[in-house]
Amino acid sequence: MKHYQVAIIGTGPAGLTAAIYASRALLTTVIFEGMQPGGQLTITTEVENYPGFPNGIKGPELMELFRQQAQKFGTVTLFETVKAVDFSQHPFKLVTDANEEYSADAVIIATGASARRLHAKGEDIYWGFGISACATCDGFFYKNQKVYVIGGGDSAMEEALYLTHFASTVTIIHRRDEFRASKIMVQRAKENPKIDFLLNTVVEEFLGEEKRGIKKLTHIRVRNLITNEEGILPADGVFYAIGHTPNTEIFKPFIETDANGYILTKGKSSYTNIPGVFACGDCQDPTYRQAITAAGSGCIAAIDAERWLSEHYSKLK
Repeated sequence: MKHYQVAIIGTGPAGLTAAIYASRALLTTVIFEGMQPGGQLTITTEVENYPGFPNGIKGPELMELFRQQAQKFGTVTLFETVKAVDFSQHPFKLVTDANEEYSADAVIIATGASARRLHAKGEDIYWGFGISACATCDGFFYKNQKVYVIGGGDSAMEEALYLTHFASTVTIIHRRDEFRASKIMVQRAKENPKIDFLLNTVVEEFLGEEKRGIKKLTHIRVRNLITNEEGILPADGVFYAIGHTPNTEIFKPFIETDANGYILTKGKSSYTNIPGVFACGDCQDPTYRQAITAAGSGCIAAIDAERWLSEHYSKLK
């Protein structure tokens, strides 16, 4: 069984930043790439809000630079997915989908969160090419364009209001005629002249075109749930606001989470309820969900882990 001082699960901005810091602290470090190496940024076309890249950078390219930097300092990167963990004993045990077992003195969880999907026809084709789950990340690209927000909670209202800074019109699509959102948020949306509503409606299909190898969403096919009537509407962009699911299921026997599955950490630190296990990034952040905040929390987790190991390592050997 291969042993490391630090094992990091997940390779988005949080996990890879944690790897950079842990390796630079001369800790033997392994990072498990998981099912989506590089995290959600690998399905993001253009990143323009990450500091240091004034002309923007492709999401996969940015994550590859993160990976190369971690490897430069000695991080071992494995294209394996951790399927099971045992945090009941020390050193901690991890089992991957390659049926390999590893042990670690400290573990950093950076498994992120996945945007909930509609699973409508064409969704996989145009995800990242007109379909997004983050208005803060991608709203800038839709200046003077027609966009839609799908959802009925506070997040949907917040996304729609944010998008009015860029888009010419914002239409909120909701499958019911009542909202889960707070009354004040609904009122703010209704009072905004750029926002209108398409209620009792679902998106059945995403339609678009491909020119010179570049895909682009152009229309959506919607269906009214009361009349069953369908229509095809022009669409430059569609934003999902139906929630995210943190990728934390395998840790729940050991790690405390909130009602939605987000890992609970202590104060402003990355400490979980298990000494020696730390969490960072979107798996413990339901609020901001930005590459830069994830990277910052990865730094925190690595520093917390290094300090914890320096205090306890002699006792654990």
